[in-house]
Amino acid sequence: MKKYITFYSIVLLLVSGHIMAQEEEPTEYKKRVLESVEVNLLSSYYTQDGENAAVTGGRGTEELTDIAPSINISIPLNDDDVLTVDATVSAYTSASSSNIDPFDGPQPADPFVASSGASEQDTWFGLTANYAHSSDDRNTIISGNVSFANEYDYSSIGFGGSITKLFNEKNTELQLNVNAYFDSWRPQYPIEFREGFNLSDYSFSGNPNFSSNYTQFQDESRNSYSIGVSLSQILSKSIQTSFIGDVVLQNGLLSTPHQRVYFGDFEDTMVENFTLGNDIERLPDTRTKIALGNRTNFYLNQNFILRTYYRFYTDDWGIDSHTFKAELPIKLGLNYTLYPMYRYYTQTAANDFGEYNTIVSTQEFYTSDYDLAEYDAHQYGIGFKYYDPLNKLNIGGFGLKSINLEYNYYERTTQNFNANITSLSFNFVAN
Repeated sequence: MKKYITFYSIVLLLVSGHIMAQEEEPTEYKKRVLESVEVNLLSSYYTQDGENAAVTGGRGTEELTDIAPSINISIPLNDDDVLTVDATVSAYTSASSSNIDPFDGPQPADPFVASSGASEQDTWFGLTANYAHSSDDRNTIISGNVSFANEYDYSSIGFGGSITKLFNEKNTELQLNVNAYFDSWRPQYPIEFREGFNLSDYSFSGNPNFSSNYTQFQDESRNSYSIGVSLSQILSKSIQTSFIGDVVLQNGLLSTPHQRVYFGDFEDTMVENFTLGNDIERLPDTRTKIALGNRTNFYLNQNFILRTYYRFYTDDWGIDSHTFKAELPIKLGLNYTLYPMYRYYTQTAANDFGEYNTIVSTQEFYTSDYDLAEYDAHQYGIGFKYYDPLNKLNIGGFGLKSINLEYNYYERTTQNFNANITSLSFNFVAN
C-alpha cells in the first residue's frame, strides 16, 4: 500500500566583431534538453475499507483515508543539465493504525472500531532531487538522485543513479539504474507489549500469559539495494516495446513491529471486545525480489493508441505474481484525450502467512498481513487529459501545458477489500 516554483532565465551569448573572424568556426545549434522550467502540481485522494487489518492480526477494520499533495519542479541549468525536485506530503487517518493502542479512546476497545487516540492519524513526508546530464549528441544521459522520507515510526535516506544510451538513430534505448535505501525504524509496538502495560489494570478473561513468545527487535535498520535494466525499441511506425528487469535485495528489520499475530495453540486473552496479541509479526531478515516486465504500445490510428503492460514477480518468501494492464487513450480533437484502463493482479501467498488464530507458536516466522496472502485483484479506471502545447492560458508567468484527472476503483476478489483513488494534476511551463 507511495510518490512543481521558480523562474529560470536563458541567456544567449552572441559573438560578433572582425578580429580573427576568419579563424572562427560557425556555432552549431544545439537544442536544449529542457527549454524552460516545468512545474507539475499533483493531488490525490485515497480511501479504502476492509476487514483484515494486519495491526489486529488479520481481523479488524482497514478503513483509511489519505490526502497527498505533491509538487515536482524541473529546472534547466544549461543546454545539457536538468535538476528535478519532487516533494510530497501524505496526511492519513487510519482506523487500523489507531488500534496499535485500542484503549486510548473513550469507546470500548474493538478491532472493528477505530480508536480515537493519537495513533489514528499521521503525516508522511518525502523529498527527492535528481540531476541529469545529456551528452552533446543526446545519445547518453547520466543521472544521480538523493531522497529523504520521514514518518512517525521510520526515516529513510536513499541514493541512486542511472545511465541511458540511445542507438540506431535513437530507435533503441538501453538504461541501467541502481538505487540504495537506508531506513531506520522507531518501532511503535502494540500497547500490550510495551513497558508499563499491566494486565491486572484491566478486566480481562482468558490466558494471563498471552505473550510468552514476545521479545523486542534488536536490529531496527532496514537496507534495500536495487538494480534495474530496460531495453526499449521502436519496431515500426505503429509499435514500440520495452523490456524491463529489476532485482531488489533487502536485509534488516523487514517485519512491521506494530502488526500483531494470534496463535491457534494459545487461549485468547480478552479485554473489553479486544483480543490481546500473542506476538508481533516476525519475518526473515533478508529478501530477494526479481521482476521481469514488458511494455508495448500500438498506434492504431490518429485517434486510438493501445498501451499494454505485463510483469512477472517472484521472491524468496514464496510469492509469485502476475500483473497485466491495458490502457486505451482516445483522442477527442486536438486538445482532449479520454483513456479507460484496466489492471489485473494475482499472487500466491508468502510461505509464512497464516490467518487469524491459525499460526502455531513453535513456528520461526509468521505474519497475518493480507498483503502477503494469496489473492486476485481488479482495478478499473478512467482518465481525462487536456493538453495545450501552445500554453494559451497563463498564470503568474507560467503557461498551462496540461490538466489530468483520473479515477480508479480497486478490489480484491478473494478478500473483502476495496479502494478508491482520485488524482488531479496540473502541468505548467515557464514563459
